[in-house]
Amino acid sequence: MAVARKKPSGPVNNRTSHFIMIAILVLIVISIITLWGNVNSPTEFSNSEFMDKLESGEIISIEVSPIAGDTNQGVKEASGDYSSGEYITFFANDEEYNEVRSYALANDITFTLVPGPTTNIMNIIFPILLVVGVVIMIVVMMRGGSNANKQAFDFGKSKAVQSKDEKTTFADVAGADEEKEELAEIIDFLKRPKKYMNLGARIPKGVLLVGPPGTGKTLIARAVAGEADVPFFFVSGSDFLEMFVGVGASRVRDMFKQAKTQSPCILFIDEIDAVGRQRGTGLGGGHDEREQTLNQLLVEMDGFGANSGVIVVAATNRVDILDPALMRPGRFDRQIFVGRPDIKGRAQILKVHSRNKKINPDITFKEIARRTPGFTGADLENLMNEAALLAARENKLQIELSHIDEAVDRVMMGPAKKSRVFTKKEKEIIAFHEAGHAVIGIKLENANIVHKVTIIPRGQAGGYNLMLPKEEQAFLQTKQNLVETIIGLLGGRVAEQVIFNEISTGAHNDLQRSTAIARSMITEYGMSENLGPITYEKNSDKVFLGRDYGKSNNFSEAIATEIDKEVRGIIHDSYDKAKVIIEKHLDLLKIIAHYLLEVETLTKEDIDEIVETGKLKRWDDIIEDDKKDIVETDDIKKDEVEDKPKEPNKE
Repeated sequence: MAVARKKPSGPVNNRTSHFIMIAILVLIVISIITLWGNVNSPTEFSNSEFMDKLESGEIISIEVSPIAGDTNQGVKEASGDYSSGEYITFFANDEEYNEVRSYALANDITFTLVPGPTTNIMNIIFPILLVVGVVIMIVVMMRGGSNANKQAFDFGKSKAVQSKDEKTTFADVAGADEEKEELAEIIDFLKRPKKYMNLGARIPKGVLLVGPPGTGKTLIARAVAGEADVPFFFVSGSDFLEMFVGVGASRVRDMFKQAKTQSPCILFIDEIDAVGRQRGTGLGGGHDEREQTLNQLLVEMDGFGANSGVIVVAATNRVDILDPALMRPGRFDRQIFVGRPDIKGRAQILKVHSRNKKINPDITFKEIARRTPGFTGADLENLMNEAALLAARENKLQIELSHIDEAVDRVMMGPAKKSRVFTKKEKEIIAFHEAGHAVIGIKLENANIVHKVTIIPRGQAGGYNLMLPKEEQAFLQTKQNLVETIIGLLGGRVAEQVIFNEISTGAHNDLQRSTAIARSMITEYGMSENLGPITYEKNSDKVFLGRDYGKSNNFSEAIATEIDKEVRGIIHDSYDKAKVIIEKHLDLLKIIAHYLLEVETLTKEDIDEIVETGKLKRWDDIIEDDKKDIVETDDIKKDEVEDKPKEPNKE
């Protein structure tokens, strides 16, 4: 369940402020033009001067109107049109008005009486808007300055996002029963803290979820928050780090300050290895900003009291690189490993991810789980989504087993590339190569069961052989299991050599995997009779090199030579055993390869039928039907020829 982040308001406010300021400036310009835009302002004359101009004939038209705002209707304002502009005078009474009117009418001067001027509302609004605009502009500018200062201080604020109404519960988490039991007491403490305090118990301050990617660590943390019904703070380890030294430590302090105000609560730090990596690592020394952030995190986790109610839950898939000070009691007191689910857990996870999907009721989740060993919860969710997409693409009303089977192949190897063009020779080599893997899997007693063989290319592989164990081995593998795994990997190369008397590059990945297994048997598992039960290689523990430069070799050149001999011996012995099996069951190899070339994909049921009967009935029936169609067509043509009348001999 994703937590919605609040969108930053800084850029939006800046754009709004700029728009307001531009609008205010435009308004001010319009007001100035409106009020003072008339450059040719009229010239004012006295009454006597106006009469002199009138009598001299310089005024050619006159307009008279009451004075604006004056209640005395006897006082009027007269304006005359003169050659160089407008001349204005004021008459104190009607007598002067009548005098001007009589003179104008007698001398053919245009005389007009206009009504009193109305109040222009714009002359009132513009000054008000001008004043208001200036005030607003000043306020916005001051506010912008305060926002800039505020953003400068917010740079060190925590980026943790709070989710108060977390809806995810343990009902949404499947295949992790033990993990949920471990976290149950955390939930109980958040609900009833006095129960533990009265007994003198101290709840773990930190819980570290460790496991491979996609196993559901973040989901479990959200479920804990949902079950406890407490505020849930979420932050990523990378959110603390910035280019400026000291920002990360400031954000850590602010994060714990916010969490304490909302206690009891859960503070979840995802990918804590981004900030909690062991100090003093890496070429060229440590990272000052990251190390200061880690130091502050160590202080905060060991600084708040037992009654604060803030529980830190973190997740990582690289626990080996975390700083030892972070792992000591009092900080992360408890580690919970969230591993890949077993067959039972996968069935439960599939059930959760299939709640809103329509699946054929004949399909059982246990059957799907058996086909997906090693899948994580994220893989299974993606699997069911791919199956639903395939069913929708074919306009089906429900998900069938064929859709799930194709989705498994897509998740593991990628989509099928049916359009890729192979030569006939390449196709035959691929068919016998995959058939060789299948024969080894069928005939070796402890080998994995062949569930599917195909020569349709997927990803970078020209063919694909799905072999699953009879029983899942979660922890242990015997030496015999490892040797037979190597024999099965070499079966494809052996089949190529036996049939074509030449080898190809198709076994590239098989050789890499078999060599890695053989070397691990000698150097890590102590499975060599000559070298004894000794570990010769291990992952590098050189902190200064960041633990990323391979394995440390604490043995002499003589031992290295012996290791190479032992590895080579295991590979050669396995190759010889694979060759014996292939040559002994050469007919089965050819039959499987033949049907692979015809139908391209064989399922477990098809392979079992071929092993028992030497035939594939569904394909043979198709061939027989095609032959009948051909024979019937030939008979029809033959009858048409016989019934056709013969033409007379022209000779």
